[in-house]
Amino acid sequence: MTSTSRAQFSSKFGFIMAAAGSAVGLGNIWGFPTQAASNGGAVFLFVYIAMVCLLAFPMLVAELTIGRYGQSDPIGSIKAIWPKGKKGAVLLGLAAMLTASFILSFYAIVAGWLVGAFAGSAFEIVGLQKTAEWVNSFGLTRNLLLMVIFMLTTMHVVKNGVHDGIERWSTRLMPVLFLLFFVLIIYIFTQNGAMQGLEMYLVPNFAHFSPELFVSAMGQAFFSLSLGCGTIMVYGSYLSKDINIPKTAAQVAAIDTVVAIGAGLLILPAMFVAKEHGVQIFSEAGELLSSDTLVFTVLPAMFDTMGETGLVVSLIFFLLMVIAALTSSISMLEVPVASAIEAFKCKRTTAVLSIGGLITLIAAIIVFNFGALFGLVIKVTTVYGQPILGLFLALLVGWVWNRNKLLEEIKQGYPELETSLFWKIWPVYVRVVCPIFMLLVFFA
Repeated sequence: MTSTSRAQFSSKFGFIMAAAGSAVGLGNIWGFPTQAASNGGAVFLFVYIAMVCLLAFPMLVAELTIGRYGQSDPIGSIKAIWPKGKKGAVLLGLAAMLTASFILSFYAIVAGWLVGAFAGSAFEIVGLQKTAEWVNSFGLTRNLLLMVIFMLTTMHVVKNGVHDGIERWSTRLMPVLFLLFFVLIIYIFTQNGAMQGLEMYLVPNFAHFSPELFVSAMGQAFFSLSLGCGTIMVYGSYLSKDINIPKTAAQVAAIDTVVAIGAGLLILPAMFVAKEHGVQIFSEAGELLSSDTLVFTVLPAMFDTMGETGLVVSLIFFLLMVIAALTSSISMLEVPVASAIEAFKCKRTTAVLSIGGLITLIAAIIVFNFGALFGLVIKVTTVYGQPILGLFLALLVGWVWNRNKLLEEIKQGYPELETSLFWKIWPVYVRVVCPIFMLLVFFA
């Protein structure tokens, strides 16, 4: 399956940064530390790493391969490997697009909070204290405005296409994010209380071990790596044929996991540093308070301990948080946009404006019904939607797709594939182990 006119990433580095950018975002920096803090720290960390290795990585290879083979949007790529199941392919592709769109709808709200935290630091630096307080407060008008600003930025990048938009932003901004993470982790380790957080994060307490923890860890792994919602499939369709998919997938998964672990090394010690400075982190019953807004409670308290320097560090950190969120949001918007371009042959600008506008409207409805919808949309899309779609994709790759065609597709960038240990394990693993593992976790 080829498409000579289809856009492509111009380099392997560009793809890795774009795919890592898709993966590295709020799933790592907001979702992972929150899940870890709510589920016993180290126990969740170990189960999460196991889920990435045992489920997320094999599925990352599968989705990239489907995308590169199909050279199309999720519907077209699934049809390519499942020619006798056109109706099923349409339903599965539509489900992936809807999942990506609904994830983006709540994602844009949280990213808007990051825009507010960045703007608040900037306003404080120039002395606009009341304006800073307004953008940092949790209010209907503020949440709506910041969400719209973030969605407009996302739409602007996606409108510029694969090379000039997605790849250019990702390759320039992701390395800077990694550097700042490292600097902040070193700083937080020098503060009083940090070692308590580190102990919680690295020393397991098996009292927190439960079936629900496995479900949460699996959902977090799929959310973090953007699996089951068409994103990786679409990015795979922009991947050149000479790229070694298993090796590249391993690099993306490794970068994503290292950033998630790094976020935990920053946020959990920062929780206890903030606690040392009078911020209430846990209830009297020992449960985590304000888990959805943990990053927005803990980090400002940490930056406050740094005095005037803290304002500058806060400004830079939240700017890069916005960038991390943006590299993920552009990948989510690209899923329905790519589908609209393929299906209706419309211009990219038209597709971006219409679909981006619709997702902005959905996000606005969530803002106006925050208490009822925000947590619900997160749970339906990330804890259940992505893994269930991942299960169907595993079954398609393992049981429906012709084994020789699958082999030929991966061999294009990995000539010695047939004699490798990877090929001896992976096809059977995706065919049998991944579906059974997913079902066991779900019905546990």
